[in-house]
Amino acid sequence: MSAVPGLQRPELHALPVMRDRLSFLYVERCRVNRQDGAVTVTDARGTVHIPAAVIGVLLLGPGSDISHRAVELLGDSGTSVVWVGESGVRFYAHGKPLTHSAALLLRQAELVTNTRDRLSVARHMYQMRFPDEDVSALTMQQLRGREGARVRGVYRRCSKRWGVPWSGRVYDADDYESGSPVNKALSAGNACLYGVCHSVIAAMGLSPGLGFIHTGHERSFVYDIADLYKAEITIPTAFEAASKPSEDIGADTRRAVRDLLSDGRIIERCVKDIRRLIMGADAADTDGSALDALMLWDDKKGEVRSGYSYAEAEYEPDSELSEGYGSLIPGDESGDGYDSAHSD
Repeated sequence: MSAVPGLQRPELHALPVMRDRLSFLYVERCRVNRQDGAVTVTDARGTVHIPAAVIGVLLLGPGSDISHRAVELLGDSGTSVVWVGESGVRFYAHGKPLTHSAALLLRQAELVTNTRDRLSVARHMYQMRFPDEDVSALTMQQLRGREGARVRGVYRRCSKRWGVPWSGRVYDADDYESGSPVNKALSAGNACLYGVCHSVIAAMGLSPGLGFIHTGHERSFVYDIADLYKAEITIPTAFEAASKPSEDIGADTRRAVRDLLSDGRIIERCVKDIRRLIMGADAADTDGSALDALMLWDDKKGEVRSGYSYAEAEYEPDSELSEGYGSLIPGDESGDGYDSAHSD
């Protein structure tokens, strides 16, 4: 592998944090390759070089061709890759998390599996949409009703503002072209927003499937987070796009959403909002880098260090080993934890 040309794989702490990245980059009818630490995009107009570590999510449109080496670089950089079809977006792959720590993931799993905690997070999500109201005592049924009325109101106001007829959110996921212009614009805009939110969730090491309001789908948490921004971003953008003559309403909406996300630093907001929801109000501005450590689970202590032998502790429960970490296994100075996890 050392003979392969190009830059060495960057350490995770050297990569730009997710909130400092571009929201997304869309390309189509081109060849995506790699040169050193940049991806190259080549089409009929020429070639451009883009540093991989500054892209949040790469959207590959129709006619795109990407090399294995480019995907390798994007994966190492924590950049999500989404293939975009004529009928919308499907999320096929993403880069690995930008942290070694599973602290956020463990906390997410803890919250979503406790009914009281899950309800608290869900209320917090709704509170972000109703900043001037107290929703702390509302049930999920009441919150869904309140949110449904709010979204219908947003649709009505946008319809009136841009003079676009509105008869409801009606679309066929398997037949994009059958939708009305505004419904096609909504589908295209929401797909972009889903891709960006999914890339942030993946980069932070969280599970996209462990949602608090949505449930049962592989992207439940993606829909939870994206719903925080739709009324501000994709709904008005879609109605504005539908109010203008267009040969490709999806492409026009996508470009408008891209410009809006870039100007609004939605990735930075998304990172802070997710950390606040999962870890609490005081955690929004911390990066969790100090938590990058491999540990062993313990049913009494919670966790203990890896890379050590605990064999003697099994026979001497009152010994110093049971309170500490035991001695290093000879030849296991690397601390990879293999012998401690598999010792007889």
